[in-house]
Amino acid sequence: MMRLRLVPKETNWDFFGKTKISVGFSALLIVVSIAFFLIQGLNFGIDFKGGTTIRTESTQEVVVGDYRAAIDPLGLGDVTITEVFDPTFEENQHVTMIRIQAQEGQEAVTADVVRNVEKALQQVAPDISFVSVESVGPKVSGELIQTAVIAVLLAIGAVLVYIWLRFEWQFAVGAVAALVHDVILTIGVFSVVQIKFDLAIIAALLTIVGYSLNDTVVVFDRVRENLRRYKKRELQDVLNLSINETLSRTVMTSVTTLLALLALFVLGGDVIRGFVFAMIWGVVVGTYSSVFVASAVLLRLGVKRDWSKPDNTAGNQFANIDA
Repeated sequence: MMRLRLVPKETNWDFFGKTKISVGFSALLIVVSIAFFLIQGLNFGIDFKGGTTIRTESTQEVVVGDYRAAIDPLGLGDVTITEVFDPTFEENQHVTMIRIQAQEGQEAVTADVVRNVEKALQQVAPDISFVSVESVGPKVSGELIQTAVIAVLLAIGAVLVYIWLRFEWQFAVGAVAALVHDVILTIGVFSVVQIKFDLAIIAALLTIVGYSLNDTVVVFDRVRENLRRYKKRELQDVLNLSINETLSRTVMTSVTTLLALLALFVLGGDVIRGFVFAMIWGVVVGTYSSVFVASAVLLRLGVKRDWSKPDNTAGNQFANIDA
């Protein structure tokens, strides 16, 4: 029985023959991403710009496309319409959440705008009612941005500590460099394409951090094994061997994840498209960085070669603990 292989069973590719080119390419992308972020900024969604959330109820089935077609002529800018599902709802109880961005010069949507939205939706569902109308001002949105940044930084900081305890500080620096690389490039691509940036994208960034870390740890774990096995070999040779040995697993995991994400991107609809796009990009750059960025940093910093004597001050005192 033939098995599918995306890469040959045994490879002997040199991933560090042109390290200057790969590192230079990554550095260039980081500079471009930062430049676009500073010049063009991000297309913040309602979560970060402020706006009004309207909860509606109707006995008629919700067709999000019809709701959007009714509201679009009002010219309200960014409008998000989501159907709400709950097992406690009655059979003829159909609920939606409509989020409208704050209008220019105002902290929230005015009562007149809410009435106009209600009239427009009554053309689609005559018995529709607005159960609640809540507004989020720019101040709260600013706090959300700060919280989101803190969440990403804490995640990266936790990774730094974990890898330091699990391996050594050189491994930790390499892993964090890869994560920072992935986050900056993801923010950069959102700045370039101007896809709406909201809390779902922050969730995607945190997921990317975890995914990239998973790939990096797999490579680093094999590096540590091979450092103990081949004490006389050059570090570059050990890194090349380790990456080649884990390459099949890395590629297979990434491709299968991408297949699921591409299906979601095509069939999932507008509500999750930004999140899925961030995940697709994150899987690609995360796979790249775990091979070319994290390992290149580790090669540059060097690493302890005599593993016969544990060094409790080097950060590897927990290296043998399974986690």
